[in-house]
Amino acid sequence: MNSVILIGRLTRDPELRFLPASGTPVSTFSLAVDKQLSKEKKQEMESKGAATADFINIVVWGKQAENCANYLSKGKLVAIQGRIQSRSYEGKDGQRRYVTEVVADRVQFLEWGDNKGSNFSSNSSDFPDIEGFHPVDDDNIPF
Repeated sequence: MNSVILIGRLTRDPELRFLPASGTPVSTFSLAVDKQLSKEKKQEMESKGAATADFINIVVWGKQAENCANYLSKGKLVAIQGRIQSRSYEGKDGQRRYVTEVVADRVQFLEWGDNKGSNFSSNSSDFPDIEGFHPVDDDNIPF
């Protein structure tokens, strides 16, 4: 079984390319996924200059790749579902290079626009009056 689910922030803007032979879009970016550390351990690692996140390369194909390139940017929070892929290639210097990356089957945008952390903010003026439905005063909600 080869299945991966990640939630993290983009470390750079997605790079969009098109395969020369077929024109298929492919987008690549890196995702920073926080390590599960206690507050104390995280502070200790940060004071030593050690990474408190894993940086994972992501590859997205097709229309989803174009959407990622058009709507995602550095710092945005996303969820990725896909599979791990290992491959190798020969570099320009003739050395064999090995790469492990996640090929995303599904990308869920968890942040939109320029608002970090306020994904679902709205007010009652965003919705037209619908018969039988009226805006609720949040002060009267008991929880």
